Amino acid sequence: MRKFIPVLLTIMLILACVEKQESSSIPVPGKKTILDGLNHPWSMAFLSPTEALITEKDGHLLKVDLETKKKSIIKGFPDDLTDSIRAVHFGDNSGIFEVLIDPNFKSTPWVYLSYAAKKPGVGSTTKVIRAQLKNDSLYAHETLIEAAPYTKEYFHYGGGMVFGPDGKLYVTIGERLFWERDEPEIPIAQDLSDKRGKIYRLNADGSIPEDSPDLGPNADPGIYALGIRAAQGIAVQPDTGNIWFSEHGTIQGDEINILNAGANYGWPNVTTGKLRSSDYTPPKLEGVTFTPPIWFWPHTVAPTGLTFYTGDEFPQWKNDLFVPGLSRGSLWRFRIENETIKSAEELFVDDRVRIRKVRQSPDGKLYFLTDEDNGKLIQIIPQ
Repeated sequence: MRKFIPVLLTIMLILACVEKQESSSIPVPGKKTILDGLNHPWSMAFLSPTEALITEKDGHLLKVDLETKKKSIIKGFPDDLTDSIRAVHFGDNSGIFEVLIDPNFKSTPWVYLSYAAKKPGVGSTTKVIRAQLKNDSLYAHETLIEAAPYTKEYFHYGGGMVFGPDGKLYVTIGERLFWERDEPEIPIAQDLSDKRGKIYRLNADGSIPEDSPDLGPNADPGIYALGIRAAQGIAVQPDTGNIWFSEHGTIQGDEINILNAGANYGWPNVTTGKLRSSDYTPPKLEGVTFTPPIWFWPHTVAPTGLTFYTGDEFPQWKNDLFVPGLSRGSLWRFRIENETIKSAEELFVDDRVRIRKVRQSPDGKLYFLTDEDNGKLIQIIPQ
């Protein structure tokens, strides 16, 4: 038996070396600032691996060159953009939100934008337009959604957008209220005649798809799901085609959901957190089935613009979901099997910053935008 001991020790040493080598080959994530001087950036859309459009919530629609660092203001933005950012209330969420480019942008140069639109003396609402981008200017504007009524609540616009595998445009519209006690008899997000608190599904030109879910005769055309409070992030899972979205709660209650046709996600009747108005009791709704979240946090995260990673720089992250957060400044990575979140990891816990959006470039690089006065575009790099 003793003569086998050196052989066993040699095998164990080899295995340990192999394991150490494999472990050391796994890249460790670091940060690299690509751009700064952005005014609370909200979203970005890549025109190429080195050129992108960036929306500033408190500023402009920009075209940026990631190599030269040059920023150019895109002209021709609609003049009904709300200009009272934080002048009415410190928590004012108004501004420019999502930017998308048409899936066939080279042949049809449409740019899709969501923003807070105003009517003087009346208030604001979430609006979605598309326009053609030529020579750093927007032309041929078309309104796709105007989520009336205009109100003087400057919160929770939603504004997340994504093109689904079916080529349709999915848009999140926030409920807009700050206090639940201000809900009407039928809560806004549960009222199918009200555009607010819903997720819409549209053709690229804003028309209503013929295969829209039948939600009843009083439902506003184009509603795909309801019971939404303040969803900002929405993204397609590449390997399944499922659409996932993030949702803001009030006191906790932050969620991640999978979008299903006709689903009711419960707000304000059902929440994984608490209501802000302790004196408010939602009405009982007969014959309604609520869809539970795929994931919720026990603490406040304020999840925003999420994305799925399919790049090669971090092979251990393939097909994982990345969700940024405003509260505490967090970036989460979720490992998913089918429709189940199997594990969660919080990145950069030693260097927190408010993050509004995570995006992957056409060449597979991973970036995020920080929600600051001196906002930054940061690349996650292997070290």
